[in-house]
Amino acid sequence: MTAIEVRSVAAPELGERVILAIDTSLGTSVAVGAGGRVVEVSCDDPRGHAEVIGALIARAFAEIRIPAASVTHVVAGMGPGPFTGLRVGIAAAHAFALGRGLSILPLVSHDAVALEQLEAGAPAGIRVVQDAKRRELFVTEYTGLDWAGAPARRAEPHLRQRESYESVVNEVWPDRVPAASLVRLAARRLASGAPFEPDQALYLRLPDVMQPKAPKPVTP
Repeated sequence: MTAIEVRSVAAPELGERVILAIDTSLGTSVAVGAGGRVVEVSCDDPRGHAEVIGALIARAFAEIRIPAASVTHVVAGMGPGPFTGLRVGIAAAHAFALGRGLSILPLVSHDAVALEQLEAGAPAGIRVVQDAKRRELFVTEYTGLDWAGAPARRAEPHLRQRESYESVVNEVWPDRVPAASLVRLAARRLASGAPFEPDQALYLRLPDVMQPKAPKPVTP
């Protein structure tokens, strides 16, 4: 198994909420926030999402030392991301929420990257870029933080052809999506009353495996 990384960040915006966030759009990242802090457990293996997701969830709860039954909200990173990897995290979030009788809080995964960058001092107008394979890129552009402290998008997630892509000064290519920032974003949206995203994965293109077409009719 690829090495697992654990980190803890402050999250005063949590209040009394206990939030679980899961993202498998780029690597696998799980975070649990409670009591003013978030513990994030991540693995950068680009293919082993299904193999590690259960262990990462268990590790996150063990690290923050609270029971899974205390979760009040479940967040799913909706991408953009590849079909196979992305659906693992979304399915895991839905399964956990169903077991607790909770609704899913969907968020754009790149928003978490943008939040971390902007709060670390990146100038306004950053661009998040992710390798989408097939000579394509997933790209989302931001103007800065909005009134609720969430990244404001100038351009929604979209595909670009790598060969014609032109870099900009304020772009970031993340190694993973930080689930801890998904927790903090969800807490801010809940506190401000801002809406969440549609519960729909941002694949941005058809999956590699296509359903077979109907057979042609046989003519006499």
